[in-house]
Formats: sequence, structure tokens, C-alpha cells
Amino acid sequence: MSTTPQGIHSLAFRVMRLCKPSFHVEPPFRLDPSDLFVGEDIFDDPLAASNLSSLLSSHVNKSTDSSDMTFANRFLLHHPSDAMGFSGLLVLPQSFGAIYLGETFCSYISINNSSNFEVKDVIIKAEIQTERERILLLDTSKSPVGTIHAGGHYDFIVEHDVKELGAYTMVCTALYNDGDGERKYLPQFFKFVVANPLSVRTKVRTVKETTYLEACIENHTKSNLYVDQVEFEPAPYWTAKILKADELYPADNLSTGEIVKPPIIVRSGGGIHNYLYQMKISSPGSEQVKAKRSSILGKLQISWRTNLGEPGRLQTQQILGTPSSCKEIELQVLGIPSLIILDKPFSVHLNLTNHTDRELGPFEVWLSKNSAHEKFVMFNGLQTMALPAVEAFGSTDFHLV
Repeated sequence: MSTTPQGIHSLAFRVMRLCKPSFHVEPPFRLDPSDLFVGEDIFDDPLAASNLSSLLSSHVNKSTDSSDMTFANRFLLHHPSDAMGFSGLLVLPQSFGAIYLGETFCSYISINNSSNFEVKDVIIKAEIQTERERILLLDTSKSPVGTIHAGGHYDFIVEHDVKELGAYTMVCTALYNDGDGERKYLPQFFKFVVANPLSVRTKVRTVKETTYLEACIENHTKSNLYVDQVEFEPAPYWTAKILKADELYPADNLSTGEIVKPPIIVRSGGGIHNYLYQMKISSPGSEQVKAKRSSILGKLQISWRTNLGEPGRLQTQQILGTPSSCKEIELQVLGIPSLIILDKPFSVHLNLTNHTDRELGPFEVWLSKNSAHEKFVMFNGLQTMALPAVEAFGSTDFHLV
């Protein structure tokens, strides 16, 4: 869709989208020669059945005669592939078509001089305007087009990687000297809409120390998508493996040993494909605590091709999970004697860990006297112990006797 300002101009822009052609498919009624002679009751007659092979061979030889100019055999199946209806021809695009996020928009632009005199010193600019930015694709200010003769034209090609959804406007402008020497300015606007080719739905489940991420990719286009790669980039301190056919593969797919991997076909008009990733925290200690407290798991990189090999690529936003609750202070028992003798003292090795990013303390550690097991255990030794402050993500060991 284009809009042109009011006024008389010698020049006019014409914009055509450049994209690959499509296959020309003919669905005519084609048949095998035997279908003309073989009926349901052909073998009921012994005489007809015995002469069937010679009858068919003579008819096929006649129908394939190159001297036959009546094209009587044009509907015959000369090869099994003829039933598919492919004529061997390609069809050029008949309309502007749909433009999808992640593709490369390529346009052929022609500025035509429809007047009876030449125009001079033509400065041409082509820009793509979105809701958030304006991108310059062509600017001939430093080297203007010297002359466009009457009935002549000047052509150029521009490309732009589509990274935003929504309405786009291609702004084409020309500043030129008319036949009478008047300096004129011509702006023209061409509008189009960018749609989403696919959607990604995710589910996150956590089982103990393992997180499972399920990603469902759905095709919203009118053609099949041949997915080359779906790569999950985990957030810092996380590792990911893809679960596939009861085998574990690294999420980056580098250790599969396959030189060429066949693409995954996601069918047009709502076809889906599912991926399952197993995620674990890779860094112990303080890094593990940071990873647990963050809801960011990572993002997906998806690349595909269409029927004739046109590439597309998308990156999802950060996929979020549920952050795990983590205590600021953790007291752990590191060692208890394997054999404890009644009425004799024993030592217990304890560890106090600070899981925050700030210093905490000092602390006072004591033996609880409200324990449900107090009637089974009697503490005759140290009841209370004072500990110094513990630095951020640090820990301290101590013993109770």
C-alpha cells in the first residue's frame, strides 16, 4: 500500500518485494492407459484377459509417438512423479505477500521519470520506519544521480532484517531539479505489517535439584517451516541438556556426532513440535544461591527455512521459572561420632553458613530445651556459644561437646 502527496511531479517511486518464486502445481485429471481398458469384469472373459497385455502395449506405443501432434497423450502418466502435478515451472509472486518477524525484507525500488524532459541532481533516500525507530537504507546525498532522462528510470535494491512486530512504513524521498529548473521534493510512503511466524509456549517444573523446561513451537504461517536449529542458551550458573528419544544431548547440540542434521518439519497452519530440557545449577556455593534466587532460566535461539530455502531466525525473551526460597543462615551438622558411649562426652562438628551478600552476626548458638527429644538426651556440657560475624557467602565451623 502506498500514498503519494498532492502535486504534480515528474518522478514516481515503484516498490516491488523481492522474494523467491513458488512451485507451479497443476492438478489436472491424469490417468494410466490401463484404466481405459481394464474394468472390474475384465478377467471374467478368458479371451480378453489373454490379449490384455498386447492391447495395452500397442496403445502405449501409439500414445508415446513423437509424431502425434494432437497431444492426445498429454493426460497420461508417463512417470509416477506426474501424479504429483509438478509442471517444472516456477511462479513469480502475484502480491506483496506476508512478511514475518525474523526474515530479511528485500525490496526492488524503481524511480521513474514519466515526464517529457529530463530531471537532474536527484538525491534519493529510502528509510524503514517502525514504532520505535527509523532506519536509513539508502542515501545518495554524497553522490546524487546526475540525470534521469524522459521515460527513464533509476533502480536499486534495499534489504532490512525484520526484528519488530507491527506496522512498518517504507519512506522513499527524492529531491531533484525539474525541467524548468525548479527544485522539488517528492516523498512517498509504502506501508506493510509484520506478523509473528511462530509462537513459543513454555512450561517449567522443578523436581528436587533438577528443573525441566518444556518448549512448544507452533507454526502460524501458511507454509511449512524447516527448523534447522533450536538452541537453548542457559542463564549464568545453569547447564542444560536436551532430552530426546531416551538419550541426553548437550543443549548446544555439539556432541551428537552428526555432520548434517535433517531439519525438523513444522507443518503450516498450526503445526507444533515439542522440546524438553533438563537443567541443573552448575556452580556450587554462593553462585548456586544466586541462581536459585533468580527466576531467569535462559532463552531460545530458533532458525528455520521455508520451502525454497529462505532463512529466518528468532530469539525469545528470557524464559522465567520460579525462584527457590533460600534461607539467609544455614546450620549443618558435619560430623557425629559413629559410636557414642553412655555418660561420656562426645563432640559434634557443626557448620554455620551465610547465604546473603552481606555480613551477618555475631551469633549465639545454644542447645534448644524445647526439643521433643529432650527426654532422651541430657546435655551436661556447654549450653551456649558465642560466634563472631560471618562475611557474605562465608561460613564458620565449630564444635559442641
